[in-house]
Amino acid sequence: MIDLHTHTTFSDGELIPSELVRRAEVKGYTAIGLTDHVDCTNMEHILSCISKAKYMEDVLDIRVLPGVELTHVPPSKIAPLVSLARRLGAEIVVMHGETPVEPVRPGTNQAALEAEVDILAHPGFITLEEAELAKENGVCLEITARSGHNITNGHVVRMAKQAGAMMVVDTDTHSPEDLIDSERAVQIAVGAGLTPEEALRIVQNHAIVQ
Repeated sequence: MIDLHTHTTFSDGELIPSELVRRAEVKGYTAIGLTDHVDCTNMEHILSCISKAKYMEDVLDIRVLPGVELTHVPPSKIAPLVSLARRLGAEIVVMHGETPVEPVRPGTNQAALEAEVDILAHPGFITLEEAELAKENGVCLEITARSGHNITNGHVVRMAKQAGAMMVVDTDTHSPEDLIDSERAVQIAVGAGLTPEEALRIVQNHAIVQ
């Protein structure tokens, strides 16, 4: 199980990095992205702290990937912040997409895709043209386990399949019970409209970490 969208106490998660990573290891994770919410006001601080979590790779059987989730950033400011995140050492850059359950500014999906983030999280009612841009720029579209955000998973899968875009299954974990195993990840993908074979392929052969 590989999950590249999780949160710690450095934003709105309930667990410090050490506990989150250990709990993920027990669930069978082989890699985890620590991607706390950031904008221009806290990115440097978050990445400075989160990057220290890689110390656990020496003693745990799991890869730890420090990253960020750019959240409610105005579309015109997204590209510069993506570049800054990479300069500051982010190994995963996630964009908080246009979920229908939050007032995300229109144009966020497009700007994130143009900036070539790694993952467009819970992209809501993403258009086919945006999904085609995701394919062109190598951006993964997220199938999310997160309650609320997941109401458009079926639409995201339809657009991604039509465009041939990459998909990933992530949890958007905020609390211990949000972590899932690979069997549950496959169920979520199948529930979103993928065949069992497609779902298993996405979960086993993650688009970002091989």
